[in-house]
Amino acid sequence: MSQFTLSLFDPNTLLPHRAGIAGLALALSDINQEDALIQWDISEDAVNLSWECSDKEAIEWLMQQTYQIQDGLLVVQSLKLSPQGKYAFSQGVVSTFLQHSKQRTLEKTPALIPIVVEDNQPEIILSLRKLIDCYYLRELKGVFNSKGKFNSAIPIKGHHLPGLVECFVNGEYQESPTGFIALLFLPLACSYYLMMNGRYALVIPEVTNLIAWITRRQQQTSRSYKDFRSPSAGEAGLRLLLEEQTISDLNRYKVNYCEVYQLGKQPWDNNQSGLKQAVYRIHASNDVLAIYQSAVALFPANVRVTDKGQSWFALSKVLPWIAENLVAGCAWYSGFYEFRKTSDIYERKGLVSMTENFLQQHEQNLFDAVQGAFRVYLSGQNKQAKRQGRPLDYGQVTDKVIYRLQRPNTQQEFATALVDFLSQFRSKSARGVGKEIYAWIHGAEWRKARDLSLLAVATYKSQAQNGTLDVTDPNATNITLEAETETEEEYVESL
Repeated sequence: MSQFTLSLFDPNTLLPHRAGIAGLALALSDINQEDALIQWDISEDAVNLSWECSDKEAIEWLMQQTYQIQDGLLVVQSLKLSPQGKYAFSQGVVSTFLQHSKQRTLEKTPALIPIVVEDNQPEIILSLRKLIDCYYLRELKGVFNSKGKFNSAIPIKGHHLPGLVECFVNGEYQESPTGFIALLFLPLACSYYLMMNGRYALVIPEVTNLIAWITRRQQQTSRSYKDFRSPSAGEAGLRLLLEEQTISDLNRYKVNYCEVYQLGKQPWDNNQSGLKQAVYRIHASNDVLAIYQSAVALFPANVRVTDKGQSWFALSKVLPWIAENLVAGCAWYSGFYEFRKTSDIYERKGLVSMTENFLQQHEQNLFDAVQGAFRVYLSGQNKQAKRQGRPLDYGQVTDKVIYRLQRPNTQQEFATALVDFLSQFRSKSARGVGKEIYAWIHGAEWRKARDLSLLAVATYKSQAQNGTLDVTDPNATNITLEAETETEEEYVESL
């Protein structure tokens, strides 16, 4: 009789092993034990296995109970996924754990699958090379001896678990029988997110309570295709942590952190495009997840249609920038100076909402001071345009101010440029915050001040006769630009 105990608190286990134990527990929870070839017991922190047959017979039976191939997709019944979820899971596993051609066999000709991502939106067409067979359903070579017993050390190919072996010159990774069993079920616990570059982010959760995790996993069965898309690796990790937080009744045992493998090419192996490039260990506080949750709502992915009538699923460019800042522990707007240089901002309304809700008081003071000065500047430009009998070119005058604040590369140059701008276009919004602004531009966080200043100009909203109005809206009418100028004495006193 063979007996194995897979414990979350075994000192020899790593995060992938603990997640694999959770995947094993999930698979076993969906099998009728009365007719099973093996016996098991699942507690909060361990899975106990036993069987009378050979190790080879027991493991291969368990693999056949867990993994199936249906309609060209790798299916795990215990996950209870929706049709779109099954597609996303299968593609995720094939592109990560089964990425090497030796690990699976695919049909040569891809099939086209139409799916509806959102109601009342055009369907999009996905490509699928159907799965014929894979490692999990084959004979496990090099694992058992001639009598069907586990070998004491089991070699695992580096391409079977991305990032397990840094380079093949180091040789194969040697695993114990319990560790090998856990890794066989790791795909069940992971989440797979297809990124904008066509590669995958593989997210491995921290699991501290098996019973709670199984219940939580079974509540995530209704996810659709869009829930498996992510613009960046950092955003993928935050997405998983947010999903965990939403299950309030199990908040005590929620996943507190996860690891995200960003997959891509490595110079030492040109044959695979899905090796580990970077690893993110992501922790997130409730405050960080609150900001991220709002950002997800403000910068949603959506279906778009090209001029030729082809539909595709577009992801936000702003959301990954915000997510990477949150993952790094920075302010959500950090790096706006560089971000604006490389990206066209099409999601301005979302940025406006972020500035209205997620700035601290000292950040708000600088933000308001710059917007007040810009309002004065814009008022002058508007009056000049009226005198010349032409409409105000808002984009042109905005670019002038942005260039004025974006051109400086050093702290001293930026401090000079910002002080000149605030002095030339005096606003009541800068009253009483002179010392605070001085500390911003002459302190260690002057780059944050530059980001905030540029963000203030880029997200400026004018005042209309009937409330707030976006001056960049081509349908905007009756725009009133009020100057907030102060006398020189009032301005000097405020500083």
